[in-house]
Amino acid sequence: MSLRRSALTATVLLCTAVAATAVPAGASTAASGLPGVTPRAETATLYDDEPGGNADADDPAIWRNAAAPDRSLVIATAKEGGLRVYDLDARQVQSLPAPPPTAPDDAPGRYNNVDLVLGTSLAGRRSDLAVVSDRGHDRLRVYRIDRDDPAGPLTDVTDPGAAPIFSTSQDEINDQDTAYGLATWTDPVTGRSYALASRNNRTTVALLELVARPGGTVGYTKVRTLDLPSAFRLPDGTTWRPCGEPGELPQVEGMVVDPADGTLYAGQEDVGVWRLRADLTGQPVLVDRVREYGVPAAYDEESDECRPAGADPGHGGEHLSADVEGLTLLTEPDGDGYVLTSSQGDDTFVLYDREVSDDNEYEGGFRVTASRTVDGSEECDGAAVLNAPLGRKYPRGLLVVQDGDDTPAENDRDATGFKFVDLGNVLDAVED
Repeated sequence: MSLRRSALTATVLLCTAVAATAVPAGASTAASGLPGVTPRAETATLYDDEPGGNADADDPAIWRNAAAPDRSLVIATAKEGGLRVYDLDARQVQSLPAPPPTAPDDAPGRYNNVDLVLGTSLAGRRSDLAVVSDRGHDRLRVYRIDRDDPAGPLTDVTDPGAAPIFSTSQDEINDQDTAYGLATWTDPVTGRSYALASRNNRTTVALLELVARPGGTVGYTKVRTLDLPSAFRLPDGTTWRPCGEPGELPQVEGMVVDPADGTLYAGQEDVGVWRLRADLTGQPVLVDRVREYGVPAAYDEESDECRPAGADPGHGGEHLSADVEGLTLLTEPDGDGYVLTSSQGDDTFVLYDREVSDDNEYEGGFRVTASRTVDGSEECDGAAVLNAPLGRKYPRGLLVVQDGDDTPAENDRDATGFKFVDLGNVLDAVED
């Protein structure tokens, strides 16, 4: 491996898990020793009360223009604000709204996560696609990418007849236990492309096959679902359940598939990082747990938060602080690489060995910190990395991370955005 291995490992082969309650006392101390890297650019701040819909930065994907790498794009979700498309200078080149409510009292479109399918013939011609989870309508939305299209690089090619993924009625959709996290996968054996969608407030993950529809549109069919655990047996024989609002289960959001072996890595926000087959068969394995694992907590209705209800029993992991958020895959030319995970609770990023044979060993971590001109990243929801030359600006690749607490232009408005980080600087920092 090109990154120096840590003496600490994060090999957890038990189907046990972790809670988002309070960060144990040693967490900030451990995280403070990690190296920092500074962004090179940042997008314009998004606000949650913009005219025409709430815009809240969430999850990015990096599309490489093979013919002209300098003209590559970052495609990012803005929840009710739809999609934003940026160039490598972090300047917006396109904004696409989320679909409106189907009726005045129904939920509006809400774009949560995005991933790419490259070189597919699904959209009526050989195309690259951006696939988005529409949490508001419980559907996938699909966009064809064409950097040279004068109307904009993204064109909506979603099958208008696409059905809800998890819900059976509009009332259920309005309750918003809907499509949430998302990752894509193309099976190298069959050539078929899939999306994996998780469900808000539930532990369910669905495997959806992407299929060509008439008129160059793209739809999907559900293949199967899998439910991760929502309760966990502790070493003392008791059962622990991650705290949440009444009726809510510990959900999954950040996901990524390793195309080399079809392994899905899924971040259960209050629990940890799971490893399982992308076809959702076989037994999931918990790679690492958050520090809050096993800590008793109770939901406080007045504050709308979970409060610790007992001492930390000490069963948690060493590297992650809930919530576990954006997962992305950092591949290397020699086949090595890393699963990069956002540890939202302590504003750090954690690297795990890509190799399943090494039990996805912990490899280190880092922070994205502020420079004199660009804010850092705090409370990161989503991340994307591409280890490939992107022209003159990013010859060693690019890391894009969401900033959940952007430096606002107006202090009374919630502000979010995305930071662009030279991947070479990240690799240099974690190797030192």
